[in-house]
Amino acid sequence: MPSSPSTALHGFRHAGSRPVSGPDTFTAHLYLSILGVFVPAESRLLTGFPVASSPPRLPVQADAPPAPLYAQVKQMIAQQIRSGAWPAHYRVPSESELVDELGFSRMTINRALRELTSEGLLVRMQGVGTFVAQPKARSALFAVNNIADEIAARNHRHHSRVVRLAEEPAGAEQAQALEIRAGQPVFHSVIVHFEDDVPIQLEDRYVNVKLAPDYLKQDFTRSTPYEYLTRVAPLSEGEHVVEAILAKPRECQLLQIDREEPCLLISRRTWSGERVVTLARLIHPGSRHRLEGKFTT
Repeated sequence: MPSSPSTALHGFRHAGSRPVSGPDTFTAHLYLSILGVFVPAESRLLTGFPVASSPPRLPVQADAPPAPLYAQVKQMIAQQIRSGAWPAHYRVPSESELVDELGFSRMTINRALRELTSEGLLVRMQGVGTFVAQPKARSALFAVNNIADEIAARNHRHHSRVVRLAEEPAGAEQAQALEIRAGQPVFHSVIVHFEDDVPIQLEDRYVNVKLAPDYLKQDFTRSTPYEYLTRVAPLSEGEHVVEAILAKPRECQLLQIDREEPCLLISRRTWSGERVVTLARLIHPGSRHRLEGKFTT
């Protein structure tokens, strides 16, 4: 049977005061608060982010030694997620709400949320809030695929935001990668790809104008660069370099992530015949994406 609130939270301390060990009013309030009854559900409802109703009480072993406060908060939130009571995209209470309701320090609450984020259970979107994470999107390490197709295969919706689509002179780095002269014109696009309403990739791409002359005429809110480029310059060879990075401030803003969020960067060049078609930097938030590869010997 599930433990009573007083049993489940034995050993919690409230703002440095006495341990909670009896069935008093504060214990019941704390137990309900930590399960999600912080504010009315409608105040936490965003478009595309459903809010679960009244999660069930959680079974906790009464004889288990008390864990640190942050670990108990973390464990209970994790159980709510794994049980399905808090589905993907559920908006969890903010740090401030948790501090106000539980009476714990911001450091305690921050650590619990930070560790759950690093473990991939939560996603913290800058300026929006903290949400239950969708299971990580997966991409093939040794293949070049259309991101819209990958998202559709997961039964989710792809859409994109075009940040930049213009012609500009090639800098030294772009010229070397595209095997052209510095100063020659190149097409430059910056596109944010979304899975449902969560940004999962920032695509920063330079294109050889001679191999894809109508690149700037495409509507990349309706199709992807992959679709156009594979049609006009069929892929014959590709090169991937994968790195772990911290994204730049503007990139963090576009991906709606904190500055401290680790990211996966795929630097990709593709050829059609003997000529380089594109140079792309593909940035994925580490909490929302993983790469997979399979090989045989």
